[in-house]
Amino acid sequence: MALNSVIVGTAGHIDHGKTSLVKALTGIDADRLAEEKERGITIDIGFAHLELKSPDGRIFRFGFVDVPGHERFVRNMLTGIGGIDIVLLVIAADEGIKPQTREHFDICRMLCIQHGMTVLTKADLVDAERLEAVRREVTDFVRGSFLEHAPILPLSSQTGAGLNELKTALVEAAARAEAKDSGGIVRLPIDRVFTMKGFGSVITGTLVSGMLHKEDELEVFPSREHARVRGLQVHGAPAESARAGERTALNLAGINKEDLARGMTLAAPGRLRATGQADVRLTLLQDAKPLKDRARVHFHAFTSEVIAELRLLGSKSVPAGGSAYAELRFAEPVLLLPGDRFIIRQFSPLVTLGGGAVLDAHPLKGKVNAKARETFLHQIEDGNDEQHLKALIARRGQNGLAVSEAVAETGWTDARLHRAKEVLAASGEVVAVPGVLLASAEFERAGTAAVEAVKRFHDENPLVSGINKEELRERLRLSAAVFSEVLHKLVRDKQAEVSGEQVRVAGRSIIMKDDEAEAKQTIEKAFASAGLKVPAMKEVMAGLPLDKSRAQKIVTLLLRDRVLVKLADDLVFHQGSLQSLRQLMQKRKADGHKTIDVAAFKELTGISRKYAIPLLEFLDRERVTRREGDKRVLL
Repeated sequence: MALNSVIVGTAGHIDHGKTSLVKALTGIDADRLAEEKERGITIDIGFAHLELKSPDGRIFRFGFVDVPGHERFVRNMLTGIGGIDIVLLVIAADEGIKPQTREHFDICRMLCIQHGMTVLTKADLVDAERLEAVRREVTDFVRGSFLEHAPILPLSSQTGAGLNELKTALVEAAARAEAKDSGGIVRLPIDRVFTMKGFGSVITGTLVSGMLHKEDELEVFPSREHARVRGLQVHGAPAESARAGERTALNLAGINKEDLARGMTLAAPGRLRATGQADVRLTLLQDAKPLKDRARVHFHAFTSEVIAELRLLGSKSVPAGGSAYAELRFAEPVLLLPGDRFIIRQFSPLVTLGGGAVLDAHPLKGKVNAKARETFLHQIEDGNDEQHLKALIARRGQNGLAVSEAVAETGWTDARLHRAKEVLAASGEVVAVPGVLLASAEFERAGTAAVEAVKRFHDENPLVSGINKEELRERLRLSAAVFSEVLHKLVRDKQAEVSGEQVRVAGRSIIMKDDEAEAKQTIEKAFASAGLKVPAMKEVMAGLPLDKSRAQKIVTLLLRDRVLVKLADDLVFHQGSLQSLRQLMQKRKADGHKTIDVAAFKELTGISRKYAIPLLEFLDRERVTRREGDKRVLL
């Protein structure tokens, strides 16, 4: 039977019995540092595990994250509590609610933890009257929160009284907790790094999404180093794989311990990107000081901590208990995705101010209209997957959103992205260009702009049959992928025609004035009658009854239509003459000649070396001949 993995975090004031509680439940001492054992307090996060069976036969594997309670160790507490499913709010019955009780609970609420219970430890040290008084105090304390209707369980870690009731409550809460996404992109925030003799670099963390297997390749963020999973443990036991929600230890190959640190994140390679800023929904605690625009704060998300500058959107400050959209600019890159919860603490002194959710981990660079930015954030905050994707596509404008960028910005799997895209495509809101998602309205605008641009070109260049493809693309400022799809649609809809590298309005032909048509005929006749002994172009143009600009356009037209072929700067031949030359070479080969040199070529054609060399090089390019030393082989 498959195990259901659940992460349980402890929270509460120093010396209220969190570690003793975990040991009583699991038999594992989560205090792993000598200093912790000497001082009797938890300095760093500790871990333990337990399996329990529900009445319906399901097996739950609980991973316990024991976090420190001392005010100075709140930073480590934040490292451990990110990503937990169930919280045990631990309050000593002989002391009641204390400062760190309040701060830890505020952090749990800001991280939107949905399930938990309150455990009144040291119940054996108080009488029934005191126990009831603390219960009433806790009831008032959690009113209006996610723990309002959760159990309040008296317990003694020393005698074991209340342990069975706690285990039952844990199973009931685990049955209600939403399972983490094992089908998502792998993300494993690192909370410990160490080395083991004979193994090398080892990291631990809670796998917040995806599945890991031995020999998987991972990318380390933000450094972008790569590492391979040499060995894997789940809840302290060797395993072949780990799934979202499990406490995991990885023995990594290909990377040094010095290149790893708490706060980094391991992820599937080539899928995600770290960010230097993020747009968020920020909410302050009721008793927090008002937070001003451009304030510096400590930002905590999962195991990462980084200094950030706060840029409020649409306001100059956030009042206590207030909420606002904000941009956070980080002192160093951090891996974040939409929906990630975070906590902010005052820069100095270190006091928890509030928290919130990441909405956009990759805001567009440059100036963006403030109102449009807030509208965008509202759409992705309150919308479903389709609305979220539609907003991401729309803000990219005429060149759309690359599929790879969509994955990096959302953290969605290819399947989830495909589902949202298909819904939008079916409704006609999105056009799927190869590798790119584009709003239908932008696609239509691009097509209209392309037709108008080609028409303008025709008006400005009446003697030119069409505009060059690349020139048109640059005028429209479209990516190659979008331009190709736009052009394909215009041809399909018979709005445009493509000939080689030229684009013209469908059915459009060149309309010449009488003198221009006469000049075109004169130029063509001059080169057709000259055979291979062609005149200089400037001499032909000089005899035309046109200004130089119009004459040059006619020449360009003849060259583009391949009526004339340019072989050198001032050496142009009629296509008919070149075709006759090919036939001449074929006849020579049929007469039994296998090669020809320059002298024989000059004699055969009656031309000088000035014409012979460019013509022979032309025949080489056309694969009529192949040069071998001083001769040409007839092909």
